Amino acid sequence: MLGMGWQEILVVVFIIALIVGAKRLPEIGTGLGKTVKEIRKIRDDRKADKAKGKENQNTGLLAGIKKDVEEIPGLKEAKEVKETVDKVKSVTKFLK
Repeated sequence: MLGMGWQEILVVVFIIALIVGAKRLPEIGTGLGKTVKEIRKIRDDRKADKAKGKENQNTGLLAGIKKDVEEIPGLKEAKEVKETVDKVKSVTKFLK
């Protein structure tokens, strides 16, 4: 932690206790705990939003690709021809 050993941390905590007073230390600890909890909550929310954004981006990309594929010249006519051929095949199977 910032290149400090446990002895240095102990000295810093002791100095803070002298300055602030022992009665206010629990309040400061509670405040720090709430702050850390809120920061973690914000971080998790941002991660979830980022993951959701990637998912939406991929969905939008697929929709764009489908739109581009539908705009290929002759594709619609080819689909209609295939459907007609499939209908003819089903009729000829019925006649056999």
